[in-house]
Amino acid sequence: MAWTEERVEELKKLWAEGHSASQIAARMGGVTRNAVIGKVHRLGLSGRAAPAKPKAVHHEPRVSAAVATASEAPERPAVRSVLRDLPPLTDLGSSRLTVSSIGTDQCKWPIGDPASEDFHFCGQGATGGKPYCAYHSQLAFQPSTSRKERKSREAPALPRPIRAVS
Repeated sequence: MAWTEERVEELKKLWAEGHSASQIAARMGGVTRNAVIGKVHRLGLSGRAAPAKPKAVHHEPRVSAAVATASEAPERPAVRSVLRDLPPLTDLGSSRLTVSSIGTDQCKWPIGDPASEDFHFCGQGATGGKPYCAYHSQLAFQPSTSRKERKSREAPALPRPIRAVS
């Protein structure tokens, strides 16, 4: 398709009206969106004004219920105290289970440094569809409430803005 004078004038008119390159290509026929963009660029037609940006809505910072009630919530034991309360592992056995020797119903908790020779997995019985034994499940799966509480303790409460009373 050749750009005739009539087609260039139509392109300029449609571009000035604010039509997109795709719309112009569809109206003119026989030309692609990319051809329209290329011609607009070669003609040096002015770029469009940026689309209207939505007005920024200023919201007052909200204090979540977890932050507001964190001081009222009973103190949960820290993870270290939970570990102290867990019964010690027994019957660890002398077998060092590797990736190739561990079964589907055995605990897959890694023990040691993966780069070392004595790296192995726990190997205790895993039940309930979990990949870990009861001991390691308590370490791995923390209740979601404790995560929320931990997060709320880490995030400082935001001060409320002062409003003028009129």
